[in-house]
Amino acid sequence: MNLSPIPLAIKSTCPYCGVGCGITATPLPDGAIAIAGDASHMANRGRLCVKGAALGETLSLDGRLLHPALRDSEGVLRQASWDDAIERVATGFADIIAEHGPDAVALYVSGQLLTEDYYVANKLMKGYVGSANIDTNSRLCMSSSVAGHKRAFGADLVPGCYDDFDEADMIVLVGANSAWCHPILFQRIARLKEARPEVQVVVIDPRRTATCEIADLHLPVKPGTDVWLFNGLLSYLARSHACDERFIEQHTSGMAEAMVAADTELLDVARTCRLDPHDLLAFYRHFEATTKVVTAFSQGVNQSSAGTDKVNAIINCHLVTGRIGKPGMGPFSLTGQPNAMGGREVGGLANMLAAHMELANPAHRAMVQEFWQSPRIAGKAGLKAVDLFHAIEQGTVKAVWIIATNPMVSLPDANQVQRALEKCELVVVSDIVGTTDTSAFADVLLPALGWGEKDGTVTNSERCISRQRAFMPAPGEARADWRILCDVAQRMGFGGFDFESAHEVFDEHARLSIHRNEGATVRVFNLAGLAGMDARQYEQLAPVQWPVTPEGAGTARLFQDGRFAHPDGKARFVATAPRAPAHAVSPEFPLVLNTGRVRDQWHTMSRTGRAPRLAEHTSEPFIDMHPQDALRYGVREGELARVSSEWGAMVVRVQHGEGIARGGVFVPIHWNGQNASDARVGTLVNPAVDPVSGEPEFKHTPVNVERFGVNWHAFVLSRSELNLDSVAHWTRVQGRGFVRYELAGRKAMLERSAWARELLGVVDADADWLDYEDSSGGVYRAVHVVGERIEQCIFLSPRPDLPARAWLAELFSKGTLTPGDRAGVLSGQALGMRADAGATVCSCFGVGRNMICDAIIKNDLKTVAEVTACVKAGGNCGSCVPEIKVILVETRVRETA
Repeated sequence: MNLSPIPLAIKSTCPYCGVGCGITATPLPDGAIAIAGDASHMANRGRLCVKGAALGETLSLDGRLLHPALRDSEGVLRQASWDDAIERVATGFADIIAEHGPDAVALYVSGQLLTEDYYVANKLMKGYVGSANIDTNSRLCMSSSVAGHKRAFGADLVPGCYDDFDEADMIVLVGANSAWCHPILFQRIARLKEARPEVQVVVIDPRRTATCEIADLHLPVKPGTDVWLFNGLLSYLARSHACDERFIEQHTSGMAEAMVAADTELLDVARTCRLDPHDLLAFYRHFEATTKVVTAFSQGVNQSSAGTDKVNAIINCHLVTGRIGKPGMGPFSLTGQPNAMGGREVGGLANMLAAHMELANPAHRAMVQEFWQSPRIAGKAGLKAVDLFHAIEQGTVKAVWIIATNPMVSLPDANQVQRALEKCELVVVSDIVGTTDTSAFADVLLPALGWGEKDGTVTNSERCISRQRAFMPAPGEARADWRILCDVAQRMGFGGFDFESAHEVFDEHARLSIHRNEGATVRVFNLAGLAGMDARQYEQLAPVQWPVTPEGAGTARLFQDGRFAHPDGKARFVATAPRAPAHAVSPEFPLVLNTGRVRDQWHTMSRTGRAPRLAEHTSEPFIDMHPQDALRYGVREGELARVSSEWGAMVVRVQHGEGIARGGVFVPIHWNGQNASDARVGTLVNPAVDPVSGEPEFKHTPVNVERFGVNWHAFVLSRSELNLDSVAHWTRVQGRGFVRYELAGRKAMLERSAWARELLGVVDADADWLDYEDSSGGVYRAVHVVGERIEQCIFLSPRPDLPARAWLAELFSKGTLTPGDRAGVLSGQALGMRADAGATVCSCFGVGRNMICDAIIKNDLKTVAEVTACVKAGGNCGSCVPEIKVILVETRVRETA
């Protein structure tokens, strides 16, 4: 009898957003990895969004950085040994420190790192190099929340937990398109709304996003006016006698000053925020009347030159009503990255110390140095992200080590970042992929382990520590980031870095959290129950929320006893005098740019860009703008536009459809030089930062939009990569067994067939090349067949409305093209094949808009559940449910018109 072993599922944690979903990864006999949600994990209870569900499609080694590389004297990166690479980094840093001091070097790290990686990086810089010049891309998304928490509570503490959403009677979502950016948490809210329709959901966002589909009220606030809005709420609550006087007296201070700053009238707030006064009053009244209120906020609040004040204006409203530290209520920061919270635990920001200790506090500095037994300790705050890259350009920082992030794409004023890296004496980059916009400037490239290969912990938005576990071997010569950092530290002659495993690093981190954590130096962050674990206990560690008691019990909610982390135990009201964004619109730049994520992509797409199904919903960079603004500025939907600001420019396709108000535009953050010709939105974004947090103002940059004229549009589907140096505009899209390119050119096309052959690399005159040309109409189509299988095809037209791509993509899965297939390609439409499914709505099941519309009409469908039962759309992660609701309404309106 031949019995195959049953593969064992390995529990891990999703590497995307801060919800922190548990995942099971099961290696299959064919080498694939089956991904599923972990039903036992408190964050997601078995559910996954489409990004998490597609993780198995992102694990190939294509494009991976597998070996160290050093740039030689001719400027060429060449493979090198680990010994040579470590020597280059250690010697380079040591020489610069010896000549210019410790502040002449820096690390720039990432919320993608595991806590163990983060810990070693901070120990090296702050305790051994002796500089706090280590900052993180979490500065770009969560630092305003950190600063707001510290001002209000005395430490960076998230009071509540996800269960509070289940118990709330009102949920306010501020600057958070949760349906797309935190889909599992959004679906939790949606299920609550279905079970308890009386729960009020309010969305405060300049755009009408997918999140608004479950909202009872949408307040399309004018960008940058959130402080006015919540100051108005604070003033309204005081005048309505909704204050919890006992809580305020016993547990807070600073209310009088906050009230002076917030003093305003409702009509003035409505006018400033550009809101209907009746809607604003309805929100204020609901908030006043509802005890169990959760106010969840994310990047729309944080990414602002007034981000910290926005956070405190929200917290003030919960303090004045005493709605904090109890089930179903409180302010809740929705973290952007999988370990932005863990990074903060170990002092990942340039103005923090490990274990929630303060860099500005001499006693805390002494405690950390004592615990580390380090030769020195940083004595002042280091450079925050934007300031760091300015210092690199100015030459005061001469070496930078960039780990697990892509600042050439993610930082504002990205052209300045390029200038900085070009001038920097030593640029070290640790990454998992071989080619990024940032690694192009590296003097040293170091191959790191990726998700599924590395081992450690992460902490999500509700303070839940979860394990990421390895279920694949290390590829090539890749190493864990903590190991690389230790190797460099030891080569520099530093002790204290003799860790042999991630478990040993975590144990030191946990022990530091309890070091002198008592009496006058007591801290809320405490991992007492996790200190001293052996390797087996660490391996089996189940998700737990800190603080962790000595007995190992987690803590769901903070401040239940009314005691906060300030020395007097009281929370602070913070006076938040409202102020406008740093840069106002002008005749030259009359529109306000907002940036953010799309549903199925993540950061700079180095992982999600590998999964074909994640490219199906939104395949190209775009600018979303109001149709009347498009008419005014001479651009049309589906065509290309040049978007420019004082800091840079980009070219993207125009679309309408995100419910954006006149005067505003939206561009996603994901595309970069590896997958588009000119789509780094960071080149446009202004470099203004919040004066407290240092977080950039990604949500408000004045821009102009104008037509980007082209002579032709085209797309190519190809099994091989193309050289696109001669093409004015292009976007690369990963397909199943092929790559799709969307192209446009400004020069007149004279010899279309010759141009197409050259572009596709078809030099053999006897190649199986079928084409069709309408010279007068400027239309050209061709297909290249090798054997009986399609190798490439190209469609070209002076108009952007080219044939649907989906049915052509299906041909690449066929081993043999039929005569009908060939005829269909040349005619530009499917012959004898099923109808075009339309633009993808449900990425989980590949269901298109046309399929859903047809099913609604033919089967008289009236609800999302009926659509799901009929065509499966919406039946997995639920991210597409808001879109299906809109399609239901639009389709039935058309049918009854």
